[in-house]
Amino acid sequence: MAAILSVSGSPSATSRTARLLRHLDDRLRHQGHDVTSLEVRSLPAEALLGADFRHPAVVEATALFERVDGVVIGTPVYKAAYSGLLKSLLDLLPQYALAGKTVLPLATGGSTAHVLAIDYALRPVLSSMGASHIVPGWFTLDKDITVGEDGKLTVAPGSAEALAQVTDQFSAALGGRRTVLAAAG
Repeated sequence: MAAILSVSGSPSATSRTARLLRHLDDRLRHQGHDVTSLEVRSLPAEALLGADFRHPAVVEATALFERVDGVVIGTPVYKAAYSGLLKSLLDLLPQYALAGKTVLPLATGGSTAHVLAIDYALRPVLSSMGASHIVPGWFTLDKDITVGEDGKLTVAPGSAEALAQVTDQFSAALGGRRTVLAAAG
């Protein structure tokens, strides 16, 4: 199957966005894909903010993008746009780092007022980076993502179904087999 890079653009160590991505990563693995996770917040701040293209962590992150067939980009929405942390990484990647890639954009946020951030803020950047196919993304409200004391993620049923659908569309676009899994599972 396809090699996928799953990128979390959240600056938070307890990020619902990152947890949601790891949940979707499991679904993609179950469908036979090889998924690598990248937490942008784990990259050195001095390299990101100083635009150090030669920093070993930036070089490795760039290489991750080069090696995959598809990219899942997840970000919390701040001020009606994707995170500045994600922007700092995207700015360091080569202009056409997404050329030939299928991309699934995902966002989380506290209000439906930010639902268009994917289409008006993130999608144009992904397109300008040469993505060959950007599948329909999904915005999930923070209130629909809960993490239990045991660390188990639960997604509200309506959101879980929609996320499963966009994830399966992404998988199919990469040539993955469709697998019916429990919406919350």
